[in-house]
Amino acid sequence: MKRAIMRNVQNVIFLLYTFVSGLFYVCFYMVSIVLGLALSFTVVGIPLLTNVLRTTQTFVQHERIQTKIYTDISIEPLETRQRAEGNQWKKAKAELMDVRNWISVYWLMQKFVLGCIFLVIGVLIYIAPLCFAFIPLLYPFMELHFFGSVVDSELKALQIMGLGFILMIGCSKLGNGLVLLIGGYTRLMFKAIRR
Repeated sequence: MKRAIMRNVQNVIFLLYTFVSGLFYVCFYMVSIVLGLALSFTVVGIPLLTNVLRTTQTFVQHERIQTKIYTDISIEPLETRQRAEGNQWKKAKAELMDVRNWISVYWLMQKFVLGCIFLVIGVLIYIAPLCFAFIPLLYPFMELHFFGSVVDSELKALQIMGLGFILMIGCSKLGNGLVLLIGGYTRLMFKAIRR
């Protein structure tokens, strides 16, 4: 029982992490790339874009590690890329022309959409059943409605509490499946980058 509760807490943390990291990637890459492109006519723009694109490998490796920790899905690490030789502009050209950087940005930013979806689903499958379990304690103090019906008796409150416990058991398996889906997404990201 204790292991199942810890697993569910770990699943909730991973679902929240997916949303937060996806939000970070969208904000970071959108702002950095737009700013780099806007400043590309100056001396600052191209080095900014180059340094932003160099972060992709670090973030992708971080996603691999988080997937291993939370889902126990092992993914082979990416090969370390060799930096281009020459002056700063040749290095910048090599980074900007490397397709793997742009593929990584695409997959990392796409994680925001998945994070939003999984955050809503995570709240529905983990938080809602927990709230249902506390209905018998809350209904005397506040007016509660459940699917259009007013919860005004102990019997209705106990029925909703029972439904909450049933949903906790069923949704636990659904939560495990969602976490494995996110792990599969990370695996697909690595396959796309390796091509």
